[in-house]
Amino acid sequence: MIRIGHGYDVHRLVPERKLIIGGAHIPYSFGLWGHSDADVLAHAIMDAMLGACALGDIGQHFPDNDPAYEGADSMELLKKVTAIIGEKGYKIGNIDSTVIAERPHMANYIGSMRRNIAEACGVDISAVSVKATTEEKLGFTGACEGIAAHAVCVLEARK
Repeated sequence: MIRIGHGYDVHRLVPERKLIIGGAHIPYSFGLWGHSDADVLAHAIMDAMLGACALGDIGQHFPDNDPAYEGADSMELLKKVTAIIGEKGYKIGNIDSTVIAERPHMANYIGSMRRNIAEACGVDISAVSVKATTEEKLGFTGACEGIAAHAVCVLEARK
């Protein structure tokens, strides 16, 4: 039995924050605003995983009004979500994701993102796809006001 989930997340770019995407620190003059480290890619992936199991979203599991998650490392949260789906009898088949940002360019960081996500999820890197695109200067991402991410996850029943 397989289950498929989709996740989407967006965060606003602000000064004086680190930019962390897919667990990779990306040198840039802006970072993403959020209660945790605001790792937009990790958040989209976690929502895809939780959605595949009909377990809600990360806000239900790690509320942004809970001080315990202030500044939280999203790779650690991703490990927790992986454990949650494991407890429900599922394992990750594969993850396919896309980061949407006009700037900074992501190409040099995609390998690190894939490795970080694979490690946090306990899967081989071949099961994790990360792509990046711009929106040709359209919308909030094109205006460099924020960064978005989409993710799809296939979960397989453990045997």
